[in-house]
Amino acid sequence: MNEHVCPCTAACPLQRAMNAIGGRWKMSILCSLSNDGATRYNDLKRKMNGISNTMLAKSLKELEADGLVKRTEYVEVPIRVEYEITDTFHALMPILTELAAWGNGLNRNRPAEDAAE
Repeated sequence: MNEHVCPCTAACPLQRAMNAIGGRWKMSILCSLSNDGATRYNDLKRKMNGISNTMLAKSLKELEADGLVKRTEYVEVPIRVEYEITDTFHALMPILTELAAWGNGLNRNRPAEDAAE
């Protein structure tokens, strides 16, 4: 017998996916890396207007743990670290493109008085 898993439970795959890409900064980081390719930490920080070092480091660690970002450390003086998106993120891109199109449609479908709020 197949066990039904409620989408509201901790085992929900959709919730795991949303946790991997959700939050204030993760999509901005992923978009930047997707557009610019491998990027050094300080260059990425400059592009993320308003993000703290702590939040950027935390977000990058979480994205790396979820397999969406790869961290490469080069043994140089000084040490150079670059971040880039992974094949796992590339597989997610068509879904995000569709989600963006859906989000775009939300704005068009709102009544004018709601859109002004």
